[in-house]
Amino acid sequence: MNLKIREQPPDFFSTNPEDNSGRRRGFPHSMLTRGACVCPWQLCGTWVWILISATSVSFPLLQGWVMYVSLSSCLISLLLLISYLFGFHKNSENWKVLDSLYHGATAILYMSAAVLQANATIRSELGPNSPLYYQLNSAASFFAFITTFLYILHAFSIYYQ
Repeated sequence: MNLKIREQPPDFFSTNPEDNSGRRRGFPHSMLTRGACVCPWQLCGTWVWILISATSVSFPLLQGWVMYVSLSSCLISLLLLISYLFGFHKNSENWKVLDSLYHGATAILYMSAAVLQANATIRSELGPNSPLYYQLNSAASFFAFITTFLYILHAFSIYYQ
C-alpha cells in the first residue's frame, strides 16, 4: 500500500512570505502590523495641519513650523509606507535602522512643533475670535502631542524588534 501525502496549498494570509515556488504570496504578519501602525500617526498628523489651516494663523512663525513638520512628515511617512509595500526593503536590517532613525528624528521635530503649537494656543486665548480659534488650536496641540507619542512608540518598537 503506497500512501501519498498531499501537500496543503499555501494560505494567502500565511506568515510565511514564500510558497514552494519561491514567489511572494500574501502579506507577512510584520507587514500587516507595521501597515496598521502607520495609519494613526498619519491621520493625527493630517488633523494637525487641517486644524491649523482652519485658524487665521495669527502666529506665522510658530504655526508655519508646525505646518511644515506635519505636512512633510506625513508625506515622507507615506512614501516610506509605499516603498515598504512594494518590497523595496527586501527584509534588510538597514531598513529597520532607517525606519527607526526616521521615526525617532521625526518624533523630535514633532515634539518641537507640539510645544510651539501649545504656545500659539496659549497666545490665541485672548485674540479677537478667541473661542473658535482657541478651540481649533487646542485640538491641533492635542493631536500634535498624540502624533509625537505615536512616532516615539513606533521608533522604539522597530528598534527593539
